[in-house]
Amino acid sequence: MHALFALTFQDFFARDGGLSPELAFLTTVLLHAVLLISVFGFLPLFFIWLERKVAGRIQDRLGPTRTGGKFGWLQTLADGIKLIQKEDLWPTAADSVIFRLAPYLAVVASFAAFMVLPFSDGWVAVALDSGVFMILALMSLEVLGIILAGYSSGSKWSLFGAMREAAQMVSYEIPMALCVLVPLVAAGSLNFGEIAALQSGTIADWLIFHDPFTFLAFFTYFTVATASVKRAPFDLAEAESELVGGFHTEYSGLRWSFFFMAEYASMFAVSGIAVLLFLGGWHTGIGVENALGGLRGWSPDVGVQGFSLGSYILNVIGAQVFMLKAFGLVFVQIWVRWTLPRLRIDQVMTCCLKYLVPISCFLFLGAVLWPLVLATSLGQTTWTPVLGPKVMSQHSAPAVPPVVSKLATTAETGVDR
Repeated sequence: MHALFALTFQDFFARDGGLSPELAFLTTVLLHAVLLISVFGFLPLFFIWLERKVAGRIQDRLGPTRTGGKFGWLQTLADGIKLIQKEDLWPTAADSVIFRLAPYLAVVASFAAFMVLPFSDGWVAVALDSGVFMILALMSLEVLGIILAGYSSGSKWSLFGAMREAAQMVSYEIPMALCVLVPLVAAGSLNFGEIAALQSGTIADWLIFHDPFTFLAFFTYFTVATASVKRAPFDLAEAESELVGGFHTEYSGLRWSFFFMAEYASMFAVSGIAVLLFLGGWHTGIGVENALGGLRGWSPDVGVQGFSLGSYILNVIGAQVFMLKAFGLVFVQIWVRWTLPRLRIDQVMTCCLKYLVPISCFLFLGAVLWPLVLATSLGQTTWTPVLGPKVMSQHSAPAVPPVVSKLATTAETGVDR
């Protein structure tokens, strides 16, 4: 793995910093927490501003233009300061402890997903072999905060909104998990880093173009992910056309903003998952990494053993590519919100249970059978010769899935095909 340091941050602090193993571990945890909190706090600020500008352009308006200059860069920050100054209220009939705790549960569940989301090669807080499974599990915990928010408010309208939103989120997690399995079958790994490494090279190496089922799975996943993060046209929980705001009706001030902070951060998280699983991760797809491959391992003497300035530069470029791809998908989610009309709750549930679940099951089954059908009919496991050698003789061993073969070759030689 080509990371900023050849060793982990914990080993670096223990070796060059002279810290004890316990203190090095604590320092590493704090460093990762500060970095992730910075990213987690910046994303909602930027996306709320972006949504206002996009909505303004779609509706032939200008959007924010005063606070922060011509483009209103500081409008969201000003709104956040205003919410902090608002009085923190709760109904007399509410369970005060659970009522105050619920927004934090929603935010923590969304924030925890960023721990296993890599932004570039090796730039991840917790590198897990089961990172895909972990991020889906962590994001599903947000529904607990929503249920508790509605239940503890002491209002039947908030309770109805919470139950409706919980039903929507839990239902859409089923087809989302099935769509995620489609590229995992092709990659043969649950590790985000390995899956992204398999998609290096050209755009043809991206898993979205691996077969027809991964191609369709991307669009199905994006639709389901948009619904799972409560975005229009699936935002029944806080429909502006209703007299109440759903599960967060009784909230005000900073606690009210936490729910939307979790929503906008989750928009980036599900978009990041789509980028890593389908759209090449941090690879440009036009061969920039190969052209700059000579930088990897190059570094002037900066007095830090294991540090590579060339690898650092490549990781910075990769992180920017990853962020731009994810921002593009978030832009599409915002675009859809201000373009399509809102669905009714029965239409939302029917779309999931009657259409998206069967479609995702079909795509998963097709992804499993696709290599077998091609191996039987064409003597190869993919329909294009992009991802490595696939031709088999009648007496050869069963073909290894091409992306797995590519990963093995990369690991043995250190060179990506």
